[in-house]
Amino acid sequence: MSKENVVCGVHNAPHRSLFHALGLTEEEQSRPLIGIVSSYNEIVPGHMNLDKIVDAVKLGVAMAGGTPIVFPAIAVCDGIAMGHKGMKYSLVTRDLIADSTEAMALAHGFDGLVMVPNCDKNVPGLLMAAARVNVPTVFVSGGPMLAGKVEGRKTSLSSMFEAVGAFSAGKIDENKLNEYERKTCPTCGSCSGMYTANSMNCLTEALGMGLKGNGTIPAVYSARLELAKHAGMAVMDLVRKNICPRDIMTKEALMNALTVDMALGCSTNSMLHLPAIAHECGVELNLDIANELSRKTPNLCHLAPAGRTYMEELDEAGGVYAVMKELSKKNLLNLDCMTVSGKTMGENIKNSVNLDYNVIRPIENPFSETGGIAVLKGNLAPEGSVVKRSAVSEKMLVHEGPAKVFDSEEEAQKAINDGEIVAGDVVVIRYEGPKGGPGMREMLNPTSAIMGMGLGESVALITDGRFSGATRGACVGHVTPEAASGGVIGVVENGDIISINIPENTIELKVSEDVLNERMKNFVPKKKELSGYLKRYASLVSGGASGAILN
Repeated sequence: MSKENVVCGVHNAPHRSLFHALGLTEEEQSRPLIGIVSSYNEIVPGHMNLDKIVDAVKLGVAMAGGTPIVFPAIAVCDGIAMGHKGMKYSLVTRDLIADSTEAMALAHGFDGLVMVPNCDKNVPGLLMAAARVNVPTVFVSGGPMLAGKVEGRKTSLSSMFEAVGAFSAGKIDENKLNEYERKTCPTCGSCSGMYTANSMNCLTEALGMGLKGNGTIPAVYSARLELAKHAGMAVMDLVRKNICPRDIMTKEALMNALTVDMALGCSTNSMLHLPAIAHECGVELNLDIANELSRKTPNLCHLAPAGRTYMEELDEAGGVYAVMKELSKKNLLNLDCMTVSGKTMGENIKNSVNLDYNVIRPIENPFSETGGIAVLKGNLAPEGSVVKRSAVSEKMLVHEGPAKVFDSEEEAQKAINDGEIVAGDVVVIRYEGPKGGPGMREMLNPTSAIMGMGLGESVALITDGRFSGATRGACVGHVTPEAASGGVIGVVENGDIISINIPENTIELKVSEDVLNERMKNFVPKKKELSGYLKRYASLVSGGASGAILN
C-alpha cells in the first residue's frame, strides 16, 4: 500500500480532489506521503508536549522531501487510571491503538509512518501496528520526565504512591504528603523511573525502531526536538531504501530487546508487550526464552524504583547504547540487525561509551549476574508468572508464608489499610487477570501501601493481574492460568502456605496433591457482568503468559 493507490493515475482524480480539499498542492501530492501518528492529548503528562514533537517531526519530513500528514492515537495515563475502574481500560487500549492505527494507515495509502508515542500501552500498541502495516516507520517518543526532589532526594511517581502508604501508617504528616504531591512530578514527560513507558521507549532503541536517545533524552530538553527532526528525516531515508518494520523487528532484534530488558531491569509489563509485538512479527517469544536469557544476562542498572538513579542520569551516562556496548563485550547481542538509522546495531553502538559506572555498571561488575526479570513456575503458575527480580530485597528472594486471599484489588487495599496484613504474609489478589479483571489491572496502590508501611521486606504479593513498573518488592504478577480461566490461584485459601523462590524460578502452593485435586474438581470460577468493550475484550483475550493477545 502506498500513495500510488490514492494519488496516481486518472482513476484517482476523485482522491486527488479530496487532497486538494485538504489544501495539499500538486507538489505535495507528488512526494511520499508520511503519516505522523500523534498521541498528543491534554490528560496524560507524558503526552502534553507531543504537539511540539509532532511539529518537529513534520519539519524533518518536509526538509527531507516528504509530505507529513498527522492523525491521532489514543493514550490512557496509568497513574491517573490507577486504583479504580479506569485501570481496566489501560492494557485494553494497546489493541485499540494497534487496530485504529492499522486502519488509518492502510485506508489512506501512506508511504511511511512516524510514530509519536510516550506512555505505557501507547508504545507497544504502535509497535504492533507498525509490524502489521509494514511500511517504513520510525519511532520518536515524548521523552521522560525529570525527577522531582523532596528534602534533597530525587523522587518519581513511585515515591508518591509510597508516601500515601507512609501517611496511612502515621510515618509522615499531611504537610509532608502535600510536599510530595507538589514536587514529585515536576515536568511533562513519562514518569522518571524505569517504569513501563520508559522501559518500552528504551526497548524501542534496542529493537532498532528508534534513534539513539529515544528512550532517555528528557522531555524538556531541546535535544528531544532535534531528535524528532532527525526521525522525520530518517523515515524518508527508509522510504528510499524500502526498509520496513519486519526487516528490522526480526527474531534476532527481539532477542536483543529482551536481553537489554534484563540488563536495564525493565518493568515486568515488558513481558506482556514483547511477546505481543513478536506475535505481530510472526515470531514466538515465550516466558521460557526469558529465563534462558536472564540466566546469561547481567543486570547493569538499578533505576528507580529498584534504585536511586533516574532517567536523566541514564541519559547522561550514555543511554541505551552505552548499556548495549557493555553487553556486546560478552557477545550477548546480535550486532548485525538493521535499524531505522539505516545502519546495523553494531555500527550504531560502535563509538558509545559508558560515562558513569555508578549508573551503568561495567559488565565485569554487575548488580547481579542474572537479569532484572525472572519467570517463576510451579503448581500455582504452571504456565508462568513474572517478577522484577532487580527490585526485590535480598531478604525476599526466598519467602514462604500464609496466604491472605482477596478477589479484587479493592478488597486487598482495604485489608492493607485496616492493618490486617502482617509480616510474613503472602497477599493473593485474584480475578484481576486479562479475562477476570478484565483488563489485568496494575496493583500499584497495594504494593506501594505495603512499602510505605515498612512491610516491603517481610510481605509478598502475588496476582493474576499485573504490577506497575513503579512497583518494587516481592511482587509476582501474570500468574497463569488466571482464576477466571480455572487456574490454581482460584482455589487458594486463607492460611495456605505459599513458597516463592526467585533464584530457583519457582512458586508453589504447599497443599497435598489430593487436597489440590479435590479443590480443583469442585472449582467454579466467578463470573462478572460485563458490557461494552470490556465484554468483547474478555471474550477474545489470551492469558498473561502469552502476552494477553487477542485471539
